[in-house]
Amino acid sequence: MENLELVEFKNYINGQWVSTSHGTYQNINPADNGDIVGLFQDSQVEDAKSALQAAQSAFADWKATPISKRASILLKAADLLEERADQIGKEITREEGKLFNQARGEVMRSAQTLRFYAVEGQTYTGEVFPQDDAQMLVYSHPEPLGVVTVIAPWNFPISIPSRKIAPALITGNSVVFKPSTDAPLSGYRLVEALVDAGLPAGVLNYVTGRASNIGSILVSSPEVRAVTFTGSTAAGEAIHRSADMGTRLQMELGGKNPLIVMPDADLDHAARLAIQGGFALTGQACTGTSRILVDKRVKQEFTEKLLAAVEGLKVGNGFEEGVVLGPLATKQQLETVLEYVAIGKSEATHLVGGERLAGAGYDKGFFVSPAVFTDVSPEMRIAQEEIFGPVLAIIEIDGYEEAIRVANDTPYGLSASIVTRDPDLMHRFVNDIESGTVKINRTTTGNLVNAPFGGIKRSSTATFRESGRAGLDFFVQVKTVYQGS
Repeated sequence: MENLELVEFKNYINGQWVSTSHGTYQNINPADNGDIVGLFQDSQVEDAKSALQAAQSAFADWKATPISKRASILLKAADLLEERADQIGKEITREEGKLFNQARGEVMRSAQTLRFYAVEGQTYTGEVFPQDDAQMLVYSHPEPLGVVTVIAPWNFPISIPSRKIAPALITGNSVVFKPSTDAPLSGYRLVEALVDAGLPAGVLNYVTGRASNIGSILVSSPEVRAVTFTGSTAAGEAIHRSADMGTRLQMELGGKNPLIVMPDADLDHAARLAIQGGFALTGQACTGTSRILVDKRVKQEFTEKLLAAVEGLKVGNGFEEGVVLGPLATKQQLETVLEYVAIGKSEATHLVGGERLAGAGYDKGFFVSPAVFTDVSPEMRIAQEEIFGPVLAIIEIDGYEEAIRVANDTPYGLSASIVTRDPDLMHRFVNDIESGTVKINRTTTGNLVNAPFGGIKRSSTATFRESGRAGLDFFVQVKTVYQGS
C-alpha cells in the first residue's frame, strides 16, 4: 500500500492546488492512531472566500458549457475512479476504518453515480404545456442555481459527495466542496478524478478545515445559492438557522431506525437483518438499525438467535480477513458510544458487548465490541437518541399496532423495516410508518443510485430528495416561458 504518511494534501481553488497560510492538521487512522494518513489544510475564512469567489467567477462559462461536454467529464471521472478503486479503497479504510471490500465497493458505487447523472442529466428537460392559443408556446425552462456548497460526512466520504457533486455539475452549477475533517482524503481523490477528467478551473473547489472556522461562510455568504449537507441533526439545524432566506437547503440528517419483527417472521432472517443493519459499518450509518421491535411471542427465541450471531462477529482492522466490524471512525465517536453504553446499562438490561477492546491489534485503535440491550422501553435514551455505533436496543411489542406506535415515537423518520410473511401487514406498513425509506424483509441500510433517498421529520429538511432522477431537482430553478408568434 502507498505510504502517505506526512504527505501534505492541498486545497483546490480556481484550478490550482494551494496551501493555506494557517498550517495543517493530521488525518489519523482510527485502527492505528500512530498511522498518519496525511496532512490537510487547516483553512480559514479567507480560504473559503477564495473558493467561493472562484466558483462564482466560473459559473457563467460552466452554465454555457454544452451538456454533452459536462457529461463526458463525469463519464471520464467515473472511469478514473474505477481504475483507482483499489488505491482509494485502501485509503478509505486507513482514514475512516471501513472494511476494505466495503471501501472499494463505495468507490465503485461513486463511479456508478457519476455515470448515472451523466446520462440522466442529458434528458432532464422542462415540459411543454397544452393551452388554447395556437399562436403561443408555453414551456418550463430549468436552469442552474449558481454556486452550491457541498458539506459531506465521514461515514461515506466519497459516495455521498458523489451523489451531491455529480447532479450539481451536470445541471450547470459550480461547487465549493468541504469534506469531513475526519475523512478528507476520499473527497480529495474524487476532486482529483474530476480535475483529471478535464473539469475547468473554478467549477469545483475543495477546501478542508474545521466547520467552526469555515462552516458559517460556506453557508451564509451571498454567493451561495444552495447548500447540500449530510450529517447530524444538530449541525443541520445550525445550518438552517444561519443560511439566508434565499438560500436553498437540502439536508439529510440523523435517524433512529427500527426493525420490526412480527410473530410470523423468519427469525433467522430477522437476526441476520439486525446484524447487517446494526453492525455493518460499525453502526456508523444514518440508516443503520438501532431499535429492534420484537413481538413478545417470539422475543426470547429471536434474542437467542441474535446473541448467537453476535458472539461470532470479529472486530478488527478493516484489512484483516474475517473482520465484520472495524474501528469507530474517531476518538470522539468512541467516547460517545461508550457513554451511551453506560447509559444503557443504567436504563435497561445489558446482554453483551459495548466494551472498548484492548490488547494486541486493539490498543492503538478505537475498537468496541458490538452491544445488545433488552428490556428497553420506548422513552429510554438509548431508544430515542442517535448513537451512531454498534448498539442494538430490543423493545418488546404486542402486535402490529403497538409496533407502529413505538416505531413512530421518535423525532426521526429516515429508514424503517418490517420482517413478516403477511402481505396485508406489508401493505399497511408502507402507509403507517413515518419514514422516508421503507423496507420489507430487508435491512434498514442501503439505497439505490437510481432511486430517491431522504427522510422525514427531523431526519431531513423534507424538501428535495437525493439520488435518482429526483436528485437533480434541488440544483435547478424553473422558469415558465410564454412565447408568442
